[in-house]
Amino acid sequence: MNIYVARQPIFDRRQKVIAYELLYRKSEDNYIPETDSTLATSEIIANIFLNIGLDKITRKKRAFINFTKQLLNDGTAFLLPREHVAIEITENIEPDDKTLEVCEKLKKDGYLLALDDFDLDSKSIHMIDLIDVIKIDYQKTDQESRAKILAFLEDKKIKILAEKIETVEEYGDAMKNNFDYFQGYFFCEPTIVVGKEIQSTKLHNLQLLYEIYKTDMDFDQVEVLIKQDPSLSYKLLRFINSIAFPIRYPIRSIRQAMALLGQKEMVKWISLVALRNVGYDKPDELIVTAVSRARFCEAMAQVANLKDRSADLFLTGLFSLLDTFLDRPMEVLLEELPLDEDIKDALTGKPGEFKKILDLVLLYEKGSWDRAFSLASAQYNLDEVEVMSFYLESLELADLAWK
Repeated sequence: MNIYVARQPIFDRRQKVIAYELLYRKSEDNYIPETDSTLATSEIIANIFLNIGLDKITRKKRAFINFTKQLLNDGTAFLLPREHVAIEITENIEPDDKTLEVCEKLKKDGYLLALDDFDLDSKSIHMIDLIDVIKIDYQKTDQESRAKILAFLEDKKIKILAEKIETVEEYGDAMKNNFDYFQGYFFCEPTIVVGKEIQSTKLHNLQLLYEIYKTDMDFDQVEVLIKQDPSLSYKLLRFINSIAFPIRYPIRSIRQAMALLGQKEMVKWISLVALRNVGYDKPDELIVTAVSRARFCEAMAQVANLKDRSADLFLTGLFSLLDTFLDRPMEVLLEELPLDEDIKDALTGKPGEFKKILDLVLLYEKGSWDRAFSLASAQYNLDEVEVMSFYLESLELADLAWK
């Protein structure tokens, strides 16, 4: 049985990632019967804890894992480290005496219990006093029903999570209604403000990006711009003197560091650090997502007969969230950067090989398994295991880049 796994961040009110829900399927069909769901959860637990490694997927954050009634009653949850997981109880569970007994013991042993897709007609409402986190689906509930649920939970010591928040507007509504946690891809949505000025620090990094993408890069000008930013200079020298470069003598000048890196690697390194600086006022998860996309696209170059374009594919993934970092339309931003046309086309939605690769990582990221695997198979002759391998490796490399 094949198990596909992706993750979705869970944020607090400061947009800090506090956990990841692990999205998984046992097949390309998004519907999983109770029996198959039990097998899928068992497989993902075995794969993650025995083969893949939890830290590789969750960046040492807590993992929300769905549990069926059968798995709860079997006591499977007790095999997991209580400080690293949240036991997420699916909405269709009708608890019997055994289920309630297990949940009481989990609660007593310090496990975090979450209830998925809660509404006032949920069969699992009988275990409400054992629950730490309630998840309310923004796509399945309207404003009136959410208000009734919030009123019902008002005097209970339960954290309330708004899930499937896909737009900035939905996030704003959930914030206004005092939800504690938020889940969804709202953080990838730009808030476009017409005529918004770019702050000077961001402008400096954009100017640096502009210089490194020129066909005839002016190394002197790039060196000047790096030196004007003490933080950037420090990061470059620290990076070049790290164990990644087996050099005999310390490198103390920016020009030496640039020469040692070489143009292609320097462009990638500066792009990564500059984008990180541009996003200093954005959620950390935004840069992690951008870097994981970059690494995924870069890896795909090997199987798409585009090995010589791996650096361009890296930039395609990295800049896929540029509009969100700067809250300006992508088309406007790309006019200011002399990027390759294939990159620009992919980022503005025009068909092409780069766009197909970017689409693949976006589909996998959101758990659209059937479309992702169909695209991977038809275009690149990749099976599901190979795609998941690329995805997991991109997460690990993104985590290392963030550190």
